[in-house]
Amino acid sequence: MRTISTRRQALKSIGAAALGASLAPRTAIAAPAPNLSQRPAPGDRRFSSAAVEQFLTDTARRIPDPVLAQLFLNCFPNTLDTTVQSGTFEGHPDTTVITGDIAAMWLRDASAQVWPYLPLAARDPALRSLLEGVIRRQARCLLIDPYANAFMADLSAPALTWSTQDKTDMKQGVGERKYELDSLCYPIRLAHGFWKHTGDTRPFDAQWQKAMHLVVDTMVVQQRKEGPGPYHFQRASPISTETLPADGFGNPVNPVGLIFSGFRPSDDACIFPFLVPSNLFAVTSLRHLAAMAHEILHDDGLANQANALATEVAQALQKYAIVPTPQGSIWAYEVDGFGGRVLMDDANVPSLLALPYLESSPDPALYARTRAFVWSTANPWFFRGSAGEGIGGPHVGKDMIWPMSQIIYALTSTSDREIRSAIQALKASTAGTGFMHESYFRNDPARFTRAWFAWANTLFGEMIAKVATTRPQLLG
Repeated sequence: MRTISTRRQALKSIGAAALGASLAPRTAIAAPAPNLSQRPAPGDRRFSSAAVEQFLTDTARRIPDPVLAQLFLNCFPNTLDTTVQSGTFEGHPDTTVITGDIAAMWLRDASAQVWPYLPLAARDPALRSLLEGVIRRQARCLLIDPYANAFMADLSAPALTWSTQDKTDMKQGVGERKYELDSLCYPIRLAHGFWKHTGDTRPFDAQWQKAMHLVVDTMVVQQRKEGPGPYHFQRASPISTETLPADGFGNPVNPVGLIFSGFRPSDDACIFPFLVPSNLFAVTSLRHLAAMAHEILHDDGLANQANALATEVAQALQKYAIVPTPQGSIWAYEVDGFGGRVLMDDANVPSLLALPYLESSPDPALYARTRAFVWSTANPWFFRGSAGEGIGGPHVGKDMIWPMSQIIYALTSTSDREIRSAIQALKASTAGTGFMHESYFRNDPARFTRAWFAWANTLFGEMIAKVATTRPQLLG
């Protein structure tokens, strides 16, 4: 019996089972009938929201293309249909959100998966309670370990199989312990969005306040001004991006004020550990947290600490993360504070491409030049083929385009031509399955990874809903 030792190996195995088909290296083959509803029967859905169902109906009416309309109907509710589990803990809502094909909750993925439902929560008390449960569960997880990226849906369960031999300080309830700066930012984004959309402050109690103090303290420690701090991680793997060098502490950095990240949002190890899009995201997140600390918690100590850290990181980004190119200065993807830098982008969010989507692009002209760079063959992880063009990353490998990058390209564009092109490529990328995938081969969308990837599905639904409201003519 083969042992599954890493997440990416598990995804290949699980993807094959989900499809009921054989799985070639890194790819899956499937061809259900196109334009067919892929939602579970109403009685089999994990959660139903009257507001979401009405939104689906209203939005689908504004989508002239019936295939796109059905894709929207499949994808937008996919997180609620298939990945959420609601309950209570200590008398309060408690909600887990799995990624899809793994029974664990990534702080990043869970936040992103439920994000598009926030505007509907104000008029649906059950949905609002479900989202409150996600915020409360994330606070519990952060208090277990702020360095973990994933937690078991059942916090009493053993860790994910590929994590059990990792050399790191595993805690009960942790699924995987890859420290990723964005995992500290996404729960703040979700909490701030929940507050702004609903006005509800019930989730923001003493436990949430304690978790936020820990988040800021962890970021400060990972500026590494006083040494590397407590976090270390090593994994026995033939894949270099699965482990950290230098005895598990990562490549060295110059403590210039930026925040260290061991891993990227793809769960791949950083080369130069000041991950620029995550640091830009941290600036936004810290400022949102400062506002919440002041207005909701009345904790001006936390507000002042978050604001001061945001200012320090923003200043360091201006000094160390902008690099010259023949086409003008752009954001680097990673830097080390010594002058080392990586010029690229990865499909996973936060990315350089996604900065405006995350409200983390302080300089529009700088972003425009960076965008042009990353959406071109100058970016080593940009691929173009007969099936489309887009950004991938080391996690899946060469020539594999991530639909997530194409969705973000459309969400951050002001060009009808770019948006239309991205939508048509995404429509083709499904290979008739009715869903988005993690990635697909640049010359053949039927060669894809992950048949059940709820983040990409829900993000696609969010994008289509936006276009249906602002540019419906592009959906015909």
